[in-house]
Amino acid sequence: MKMKVEQFDVLIQGGGPVGLACAAWYLQKFPEANMLLLDRNPKDDVDLAGADSRGIALSHGSKLLLDTIDAWPSECADIHSVHVSQAGRFGRALMTREELKQDALGHIIRYRDIHLTLRNALRKIQNRSPHFVWKHIDSAADISKIEAKCIVHAEGGLFKNQDWIETGRDYEQSALVGLVEVESPPPHQAWERFTSEGPLAVLPSHYGHHILNLIWCGSPQSSHERLELSDEEFLKSLQTAFGSRIGQFLKIQNRRLYELGLNYRKEITQGKEVWIGNAAQTLHPVGGQGLNLGLRDAYLLAEKLSSLFSQSEAAKSEPAIKEVLEEYAQSRKADRNATIGLTDFMARIFTSKLLPIVLARGMALSALQWLPPVKTALARQMMFGRR
Repeated sequence: MKMKVEQFDVLIQGGGPVGLACAAWYLQKFPEANMLLLDRNPKDDVDLAGADSRGIALSHGSKLLLDTIDAWPSECADIHSVHVSQAGRFGRALMTREELKQDALGHIIRYRDIHLTLRNALRKIQNRSPHFVWKHIDSAADISKIEAKCIVHAEGGLFKNQDWIETGRDYEQSALVGLVEVESPPPHQAWERFTSEGPLAVLPSHYGHHILNLIWCGSPQSSHERLELSDEEFLKSLQTAFGSRIGQFLKIQNRRLYELGLNYRKEITQGKEVWIGNAAQTLHPVGGQGLNLGLRDAYLLAEKLSSLFSQSEAAKSEPAIKEVLEEYAQSRKADRNATIGLTDFMARIFTSKLLPIVLARGMALSALQWLPPVKTALARQMMFGRR
């Protein structure tokens, strides 16, 4: 007996934050949507509640988008100012929310919290969407009997753990992340300090005023050596690299390593298929742009798809779907190129030891401080993307 083929207008593959957000925005705009979401996570939240606790940077622009589907986590740490400097060299810049006339420059949220909040938001929207199916599957599931007019790839994944490699570079860096207790940090301030091995970021957390998120990028060898240090030795090493501007580093916990690189698709659409989030591009964490870019992907795609599939059946032809996806890719080109280019440039230029580049870096940071229009343009790109 033949298995019945399941048919949908839209299939979203991937139940991470970007896939969930895309589904939620699509259904919010078009509740009658005939859509399937394939999610490799379990149906309940028990395992996810104790999962990935690393701090993720979300821009204020992302908050405004997520507020539209009531998907902003209750626990987060706001960033009111960002201090940027390079270790052992001149040049610094300070960005503040007052300069940009915003409530905050950004926010730090645990990955699991944004994931769980989006799941809950989608469950509420699901109650008003009779033709939406949310199917939880394992890696061995047979999806050959599922057909869709449009397929959205939002599988994501971390660099070197992805099943695709197209264009990019291995930075030969690893990020050591953890939580560090600090003696006297100013409230709501983020620090990005560039060392010869890579950026060292100290960011607020919702655990309290003195507990901060640490992201320390370095060569794989030195990062692994730091991972193996005793707490006391690690804190001494961190103090030397960062300096004493926020007092003593007192405790470290939850140290983990992530390999870093750039991986991106030149073409994010092909026929009836489209790739978003980490399925389209994986970025270096400098500047915290990866998830923000993915959420902007999801929001714009949801707009395009809801506009198309809410029309009559005749309007949903294969050529029409291909045309809409090509329009989507074109609309994302400027933001993608700017964000990928800026992130890649920062990841590479701040690790160069060539004296002319070292001097140029210091001059560039000083210029940012003394040329407000340039600083504002850079900050707005990181908060809202290229429009």
